[in-house]
Amino acid sequence: MKIQFQPQEVCCRQMFVDIEDNKVNEAFFMGGCSGNLQGISKLIKGMDIKEVIERLEGIDCGGKGTSCPDQLAQGLREYLRLSENGELEKVSE
Repeated sequence: MKIQFQPQEVCCRQMFVDIEDNKVNEAFFMGGCSGNLQGISKLIKGMDIKEVIERLEGIDCGGKGTSCPDQLAQGLREYLRLSENGELEKVSE
């Protein structure tokens, strides 16, 4: 399933994550620090989404109280909540 979400208060404007069997298949980011976000994408590939949330949640960037990794964790947490409630919307391919 492909999901997308708009992060808040960070440089990245849009996040796209392909999830299969609760594991990250791929992640793409629009905007933000390209090298860092490419690195995060490669590091989380194949990782269980709960582990991604656990590792990235709460990371701060420049005293903003959030960061691109934290926003990714928040988006995945929302995905879990929605999937448990049967409220997911697929992203058009």
